[in-house]
Amino acid sequence: MSSSSQASNLVCQRYANALIQQAESAKALNKVEKDMADLKAMLGASTDLDSVVRNPLLGRESLQAAMFAVADKAKFQSVTKNFLGTLVQNGRLYALEKIIAAFEVVLSEKRGEIKVNVSVAQDLTAKQKKDLEASLSKELGADIVMNVKVEPKILGGMVITIGSQMIDNSVARKLERLKASLEKQRAA
Repeated sequence: MSSSSQASNLVCQRYANALIQQAESAKALNKVEKDMADLKAMLGASTDLDSVVRNPLLGRESLQAAMFAVADKAKFQSVTKNFLGTLVQNGRLYALEKIIAAFEVVLSEKRGEIKVNVSVAQDLTAKQKKDLEASLSKELGADIVMNVKVEPKILGGMVITIGSQMIDNSVARKLERLKASLEKQRAA
């Protein structure tokens, strides 16, 4: 990782920590967390909003007016709205997506949660997700935040990633191992 990337990540973490502290002081952490999730969804769904956030040519007044309009329309908490204003005034609005990601990580760590990524061939039912989450939580001895991603190429089974550890119990991986084993036997 380059030093500018590390510095950028550090800046994003600092902003995330500051937002969490402000939200806690205002006793609005859960509401601010929802605002951040909504803002993340808006950025993903609206190329116009994403363009505004990343546009270096827009003046601070225009950006602030645009972000306050978004905050008002979405009925964000005053803490969230003020935070967006601070990002605009400090020239950091372009990093909003990274700051939201840092906010999620810092908040999750603060709560003692473990992030688990699960890849499946087809989407899980609500009951399957709940059961898997309960099972992983029990096994890990901590609360987890589970992100389920559908990847049809794994054919079946699942791939679970916890930090740097990966458990690949997919049908595709089993077929790869079987193929390698058969090729090894043919060569012998």
